Amino acid sequence: MNAEQLHAHYDRIAEAPDAIPRLRRFIIDLAVRGKLAPQDPNDEPVLKLLRRIAAEKARLVKAGEIKKPKLSAKATGEKKPFLLPISWAWARVGELFIYDAGTKRDPQQLENARWLLELEDIEKGTSRILSRLKVRDRQPRSTKSEFKIGDILYGKLRPYLTKVLVADAPGYSTTEIVAIRPILPLCSNYCALAFRRSDFVDYVTRLGRGTKMPRLRTDDAISSFFPLPPLAEQKRIVAKVDELMTLCDRLEAARNKREVTRDRLAAASLARLKRPDPDEQSFRNHATQTLEILTPLTARPDQIKNHRQTILNLAARGKLVSQDPNDEPALALLKRMAIERRSYLSRGRKQRIRECEIRGSKEPFPLPSTWIWTCLGELVLEMRYGTAKKCGYEYKGVPVLRIPNVSGGEVSLEDLKYGSLSDKEIEELSLRRGDLLVIRSNGSLRLVGRAAEVGTAAEGMAFAGYLVRVRLSARNLLSRFIWVAMNTDHVRDQIEKPIRSAVGLKNVNLTEFAALTIPLPPLAEQHRIVAKVDELMVLCSRLETQLATAQRARGQLLEAVIHEALASAA
Repeated sequence: MNAEQLHAHYDRIAEAPDAIPRLRRFIIDLAVRGKLAPQDPNDEPVLKLLRRIAAEKARLVKAGEIKKPKLSAKATGEKKPFLLPISWAWARVGELFIYDAGTKRDPQQLENARWLLELEDIEKGTSRILSRLKVRDRQPRSTKSEFKIGDILYGKLRPYLTKVLVADAPGYSTTEIVAIRPILPLCSNYCALAFRRSDFVDYVTRLGRGTKMPRLRTDDAISSFFPLPPLAEQKRIVAKVDELMTLCDRLEAARNKREVTRDRLAAASLARLKRPDPDEQSFRNHATQTLEILTPLTARPDQIKNHRQTILNLAARGKLVSQDPNDEPALALLKRMAIERRSYLSRGRKQRIRECEIRGSKEPFPLPSTWIWTCLGELVLEMRYGTAKKCGYEYKGVPVLRIPNVSGGEVSLEDLKYGSLSDKEIEELSLRRGDLLVIRSNGSLRLVGRAAEVGTAAEGMAFAGYLVRVRLSARNLLSRFIWVAMNTDHVRDQIEKPIRSAVGLKNVNLTEFAALTIPLPPLAEQHRIVAKVDELMVLCSRLETQLATAQRARGQLLEAVIHEALASAA
């Protein structure tokens, strides 16, 4: 295969997820199958090479310089992974290499000026060295393994099985990096490639021992199969792989540049929407155009999150729909809600919520003339914590909604638990359609303050103590609009900033929820806003589905194209 062939195919697969890393793996896998470099009948037969290695190994064992390797019974029962060219041979790692050849050194024995390699210094996927620190830079306190120039350095922990490189200088490493030393000189760069091949990674994954950080045992390592070509072909393979990996680097750089350009254009468009514009109609037209422009700039499903957030932010600033001067102003609506709240609380319900203090102070950002700044406490009839009683999956008592049931803006009825509550508790904690359930306490900052709207199916259910029920006026307020406002950057910042540095559980109490500043539009405009938000969110979901489907298709095409392009060159 040559660079022109790969370029011809790459446009078809460039947008596939992990296209370049997967292409690198294919190159390695085909290289160790003899599919990249041609076989030459004039090469020294690999059997002669094996005989010389066996003789040298016998000499070293007899001289007491190495121990005779003990093969693993489980590993020796493994089948040969795949067919090799006729001029190649399968051998056991213990027949070709001294595994874990590095001498173990205590920290005080290390030379300060020498290289000290850790797993974090090696780039995953490419095995490039990211940093090269010396002993004096790290001041180690644990035993290290000494390696020599030409040793294959292999990360034996399961998360790092493709971190393999050839030592180009002597030094030390963590003992989780094993020095693999050829018994007779081989092409170390080919050997490093072979230890990164997919079937060997699968082998180590199956046999790795340990719970948290599984690692390859020595017996299993020396018993594993190794694809050995003639020495001259090893060098040709490395040259071809280097050529293709360089091409991969260029393709990756081009893709990254394209992604950065897309992201910058999208970010610039979104940033423009956050700036005020005195011409409201002009701004709404620009917002509509921008949301249309973002579609071709969106190449990954994860980018949809920013689009959704922008829609919510625009909605709560009066930038998504036009204002109607005939709408009843939000101030009149707020006064009516205050009367309703006093009437509600006069019926024996207890609620201590201070009045909003934002009006008269500096407003967070300008609002349309028919809107008004208020606080969540002025919009609710009451807020209440849930039950602290333990609940279970046994179908006994009443359903009690928990944090997992607050998902995606709606109450989820999957994974329900039940609690034995008294009649009074059931009455006090019973949910109504239009209530909001808000997470008040969680270890994840991202979840605190997240809300879900209660629908008909959840009416009558209770809720747990980590949640707050926000009861709103059904006549004067749309709970869906409050959900929109609660998820804007403006409100999220109010929730997250005070608790960002908290250790452990992050908590927001009723008083803090009540003090959240909220922009309030007229009721008629709330309806228009919610309808527009729902319309745009459907478009986002549709685009998200299309992108996910396209990525799966590209991934499947990637598999087919790479096999065809690389295998046809063999």
